[in-house]
Amino acid sequence: MERLHLSWEDLLRLVRRLAEALSGEPFDLVLGVARGGLIPTALLAQALGARNILTAAVMFYEGEEALPEPVFLQFPPDVLLFGKRVLVVDDVWDSGRTAFAVKARVRRAGGVPVVATLHFKPGRNRVPDRPDFYAEETAAWVVYPWALEAWPKG
Repeated sequence: MERLHLSWEDLLRLVRRLAEALSGEPFDLVLGVARGGLIPTALLAQALGARNILTAAVMFYEGEEALPEPVFLQFPPDVLLFGKRVLVVDDVWDSGRTAFAVKARVRRAGGVPVVATLHFKPGRNRVPDRPDFYAEETAAWVVYPWALEAWPKG
């Protein structure tokens, strides 16, 4: 599979693109999906002037084994989401399972989720949904600048 290595400059370009697309959208809070979505969440919140930022940690794999259902390791209490328009931010929508599960959980809490990702992989999508906003489509394996693989040696 092709690998797409992003620089920090590439990342900022994608975040700017998302921020421009989202600039007219009203949100009550931003929900970053750990781990890959945390850096894009911080950058996007900065670009949008958002200060109410929460996190969600969702596990779909135990080692290399896919779990049948998501395990929510951390999620905001329903009272923080109820009646709120929630911008859910993740790095990539690959199979879509993580964002789909987070959206469902936000809805169950009484919130209105809107998902934004840096990348969308339509050819790998396995859920009946897609991101509401994304900066770029790709089929490649994306290596973000925060990935261990991208860290300098030594």
